[in-house]
Amino acid sequence: MNQTWHRVYVISFIVVSVSVTLLLGINGYQYYTTPLETRFFQSQYQLLRPSGLWGHAFGIIGSLMMIFGVAIYMIRKRARRLFTFGYLKHWLEFHIFLCTLGPIFVLYHTAFKFGGIVAVSFWSMVAVVLSGVIGRFIYVRIPRTIQGQELSMKQLDEMDEELTLKLRSEKSISESLLMELDNLASPHKYKHIKFLPSMKLVFNEYIAHKRILFRLSRVVRKAGVTKRRKKEIVGAAKSKLTIARRIGLLRTMQKFFKYWHIVHLPFAITMFVIMFIHVGVTIAFGYKWIF
Repeated sequence: MNQTWHRVYVISFIVVSVSVTLLLGINGYQYYTTPLETRFFQSQYQLLRPSGLWGHAFGIIGSLMMIFGVAIYMIRKRARRLFTFGYLKHWLEFHIFLCTLGPIFVLYHTAFKFGGIVAVSFWSMVAVVLSGVIGRFIYVRIPRTIQGQELSMKQLDEMDEELTLKLRSEKSISESLLMELDNLASPHKYKHIKFLPSMKLVFNEYIAHKRILFRLSRVVRKAGVTKRRKKEIVGAAKSKLTIARRIGLLRTMQKFFKYWHIVHLPFAITMFVIMFIHVGVTIAFGYKWIF
């Protein structure tokens, strides 16, 4: 999947999620905003109540999406035979899509009314989604191969040296600009820095990186290099800055990713256990939708 198709792939997930959320909300706005004690008199009550034709379907669809989203990602991540079956990054994005849209369907299934043991499952689901967003943020900052395997510090150093040689071979770039780029790409500034200060530093450096890449692009353009060559040079500089930041933050991000699992996994287990209990009780009491 090339970069263009990957953007279409990700944007389609966003469009579908936002569209479903808005369409369901607009369609049932009058019902969902009606006080609980008077919803029975609403024309949409039979359809949108948790045991209604649509409401029940929302719960089934949402639950299946979450189960499927977790299952396929775990299988792809752990089954050795599937290591070359698509990039892990793309599977993770599909997992996030299903496990974001699924809870949205479940939310509409509850008709924004939850209590008792189901409330525990619902808030566990919310915690899973929120921690998943944080986990994604940490995950993408741990350098990996295109197949999703973590890169070692030695591999990162080799990549950094290769990019440095490539940039220094370009005669149109002044020594002062190269030195400024090297200083900005130094990973030592991240040494022993804690998580929150490192995030602040990343934000500040994002602006600094944009500035130096713009200056570099202008310098090589004035030197009369081809557009393709300019793209290669700027791309190499951008990769060097990214790799340096990841080298500096590698240990910190690996440590926090381990801590993240301690938070994310128990909430996920709690959510699924209560969800299966809820489904079992629902079936036992005869709420079988259209089956």
